[in-house]
Amino acid sequence: MFKADEYTELQSPDTSSNHFTIEPFDAVSLQVFTKDGERLIDPDFALIDQNIPNVDALKPSLSYLVQKDGTARLPMIGSVLLDGYTLREAELMLQQEYGRFYQDPYVNLVFNNKRVIMLGALGNKVIPLQNEEVRVTEVFGLAEGIDKDAKMGNIRLMRGEETYQLDFSTVAGYEQSNMVVKPNDIIYVEPVRRPFTEAIRDYGPVISLVTTVASLIVVIISLN
Repeated sequence: MFKADEYTELQSPDTSSNHFTIEPFDAVSLQVFTKDGERLIDPDFALIDQNIPNVDALKPSLSYLVQKDGTARLPMIGSVLLDGYTLREAELMLQQEYGRFYQDPYVNLVFNNKRVIMLGALGNKVIPLQNEEVRVTEVFGLAEGIDKDAKMGNIRLMRGEETYQLDFSTVAGYEQSNMVVKPNDIIYVEPVRRPFTEAIRDYGPVISLVTTVASLIVVIISLN
């Protein structure tokens, strides 16, 4: 799977830092506070009696979708262009917008749908990105570690039209390959091939049938 052919150029790992920008179809959560962080009317529901059954159901989780044109419709200020901003840039811009209604507003903006996809020996998983400086090793940790059946010297990281060759089998390879991942990256870890075990698995039904027939023939012969 994902083997390189004569038309595929594998890129050297890029270990530079990264800042996510807001794009169409991103989903973001928004919190607005006043006076540089003072609560408005209990925005995080800290005053709710935590002993109430199903208290989490009383805390709405609002997510705002960035439309195809790069705008999102936000409370009170309406449609705002967010496309191309980093989170920090968008927060500063929104603080100015909410400054029309609140004194010294403080805005917190969080991505809800940035993720990378893990395939291969470590399982098929979607790993959420909680911050902008997640490296490949952290993705492995979020995927519940490295399996003994994984070829850590042959890892592919696919990013759009680019494919990177990563090698985590040595310390030097780790130092060169521990890239900062970006949203929608696909990481494929090649599994260790075990031909005998795979043959038993693939031809198990046939082997079972042959064994059953042979046993039946032995029983018939013994009865005669």
